Amino acid sequence: MEVLSDTFLSVHGESQGIYREKASKFLAFAIPVINEAEVKQTLDRLRKEHHGANHFCYAYRLGFDKTHYRMNDDGEPSGSAGKPIYGQLLSFDLSDVLVVVVRYFGGTKLGIPGLINAYRTATRESLSKARIIEKTVTVRIQVSFNYPVMNDIMRIMKEKDCQILKQTYDEQCKIDFSVRKSKEKNTLEKIHNLNNPHIFIQVHDMD
Repeated sequence: MEVLSDTFLSVHGESQGIYREKASKFLAFAIPVINEAEVKQTLDRLRKEHHGANHFCYAYRLGFDKTHYRMNDDGEPSGSAGKPIYGQLLSFDLSDVLVVVVRYFGGTKLGIPGLINAYRTATRESLSKARIIEKTVTVRIQVSFNYPVMNDIMRIMKEKDCQILKQTYDEQCKIDFSVRKSKEKNTLEKIHNLNNPHIFIQVHDMD
């Protein structure tokens, strides 16, 4: 039995949280993102929408393996903003998520403990309001083969719950399909085990 290791938690849609302390206002925005380009676009949008704010502190985590991340204090004392924001992403075990906390300074300094609490609390509120979803990582594969092995190929795809994306039947048949990441290795092994010299496989990036 194959062990599933191709799912992770993320958020669907944007959610917001707010925290106030000594006239400072902290607006937290939890937003789904899939790459750094989307992170930059989101930050640019929030800076335009909140052009009177003093700080735009953030943290994000990307990918099903959760190894791609970044924290930014945006002028706040080191470790007082980005780190507590990121800590909440860890607590909720989320990935493909960006949290930006927009601070409007109220004139009174909060000190590092106060800032940590403010950024953590605002972030937690935004994530608590988020619609948390489970995402499944899939791999796109193209297999080319001669017609006599059609039934064998289709049997493997049915057995592994593959989704056909595109198919052409000429002298050389081609099928583009997606399969769960956890089933990729065994699916490819079964195709290779057909021992047909006319079978060609190309694996594409994960979705």
